[in-house]
Amino acid sequence: MADQRQAPQEAPAARRDVSAWRPGVPGVVEVLHAHFTGYAYPMHVHEAWTLLVVDDGAVRYDLDRHEHGTPHDTVTLLPPHVPHNGSPAAPGGFRKRVVYLDSSRLGEELIGAAVDGPELRDPVLRRRVGQLHSALGRRGDELEAESRLALVGGRLRDHLRRHRTDAAARLERRDPVLARRLRELLDARVVAGVPLEEAARLLHAHPAHLVRAFSGTYGIAPHQYLMSRRVGRARRLLLDGLPPGEVASVTGFYDQAHLTRHFKRLVGVTPGRFRGPGVRSGG
Repeated sequence: MADQRQAPQEAPAARRDVSAWRPGVPGVVEVLHAHFTGYAYPMHVHEAWTLLVVDDGAVRYDLDRHEHGTPHDTVTLLPPHVPHNGSPAAPGGFRKRVVYLDSSRLGEELIGAAVDGPELRDPVLRRRVGQLHSALGRRGDELEAESRLALVGGRLRDHLRRHRTDAAARLERRDPVLARRLRELLDARVVAGVPLEEAARLLHAHPAHLVRAFSGTYGIAPHQYLMSRRVGRARRLLLDGLPPGEVASVTGFYDQAHLTRHFKRLVGVTPGRFRGPGVRSGG
């Protein structure tokens, strides 16, 4: 009798589908829709507020050394400059929609509140975020998108102010002066970079102590922070239409391969795949 045992099934291939664009709406830095399986974001930072909803699956992530998740009935708001990561909470991966808001849109005084409570359980807010995504995906509907963004922004501020209490003060106490000064130095020299020895000399600190102070305060190493800032700039330039080779040369990467390696690690796809055809025909 023939052996009727079935061959083991292969695991589904990892999926990394991304659509990103920059709409002509003030305050919106980028819109990103993505479907990921088998991919995990490493620790990184954004200059913008990250407003996201997960439509399928779930994401688990660490923010300020605390583990969080993205239940279906929530809206997640991640603040600028605070390191976080992200990975699928189940084998099926996740599908998400993200709007990156200019850092001034909500105000830095609300960062601490967002760190303390990034998951917002608010059905009205979630519905409005969905309507915002639909408007942002239709060329010619910029006024509608601006109106919906205003409603979303107002509701976000209401949530953050309720949770604010003394969160900002607690965050500030965990932000030593030395670490903050190094972050300011890195922010000022994103493209040129700064050698650790030079940074230590400028800030009057031992190099090892400088790295420990920064990593202990922000939960990310100085070099990781710098690379995530460079990748953030690269995203904006790619959406402006610049080719990857040119983007690499103006954002501080050694060459296009260097950009591609770090971009794929942080974004999940190569710079070439990230650049989409532009505004989509729906939400």
